[in-house]
Amino acid sequence: MYKNIVLIGMPGCGKTTIGKILSSRLEYNFVDLDEYIEQISGKTIDQLFNKGEGYFRALEREAVGKLSNGENLVIATGGGVVKNYLNIRDLKEKGVIVFIDRPVENIAQDVEVAGRPLLKEGVHKLYELFNERYELYKEYCDYHIVNDKGIEKAIKIIIERLTLEGLLATD
Repeated sequence: MYKNIVLIGMPGCGKTTIGKILSSRLEYNFVDLDEYIEQISGKTIDQLFNKGEGYFRALEREAVGKLSNGENLVIATGGGVVKNYLNIRDLKEKGVIVFIDRPVENIAQDVEVAGRPLLKEGVHKLYELFNERYELYKEYCDYHIVNDKGIEKAIKIIIERLTLEGLLATD
């Protein structure tokens, strides 16, 4: 058994896209944390946030507790998962945390803010979240990957680093 691969980073940094491709290449199962929360709650992320961010974060905490016990998963987390250290503690227990660091200016140019509850106020909110979370991403990650040369390059770097560390099988 190899460790789960947990992707953290800002909304729009590429966690889901990278996670899907990475899981396919490694023959791991892919889980998008927000989609998982929607499945277990029967509500959309928007509906959950309408009840308050605290309500959503409690469900997120519960979901992380369940998923962190899985094996051979690639988990794309929501951008705010780092706001609760217990999430990080649980995810690190059976996983390796990879920070997908995409320059915030690049995210601002192409992220669809309307579909993201915390960004509905506009693109300036993206910069606020960046300032609030960036140091947490750096502190909590095991590997820091800069995603500024495209998805394929980021995936290649992740696989190379995890293979070097003996965290992936080498056939």
